[in-house]
Amino acid sequence: MTVKMDAAALNAFMMAEFPQVAAEFSVERVAPMEADVRLLVTDQHLRPGGTISGPSMFALVDLAMYVVTLAMIGPVALAVTTNCSIDFMRKPEAGRDLIGSARLLKLGKTLAVGDVLIRSVDSDAIVARASLTYAIPPKR
Repeated sequence: MTVKMDAAALNAFMMAEFPQVAAEFSVERVAPMEADVRLLVTDQHLRPGGTISGPSMFALVDLAMYVVTLAMIGPVALAVTTNCSIDFMRKPEAGRDLIGSARLLKLGKTLAVGDVLIRSVDSDAIVARASLTYAIPPKR
């Protein structure tokens, strides 16, 4: 399968369609059936105890899955999450951005299934793992 949107196209799409998201996230890498998205960690993402909040990490996995899906199908803004399960495995470092590495396991006409691994920048330790399914709207 070939990539229909590269990192630059996806970042431009996010800026146009979701400017509130584009300020906090950056598409770093796109390859066939894979994408890396960076969460630009700020104080608003922190919770007591000096860690990054679960909702911030959920937003990262959800966006990473959205990005990898759009990379493969093109700019379909109405693709939506239908299922997500996330396991928080260790405390991320508060002063470092997070990278969500998404991988599509199956890309069909109506559903995309994949997983996302979260790591702190410059670390191999997995912070969280998520499994997601996205619904792809029918072509009109």
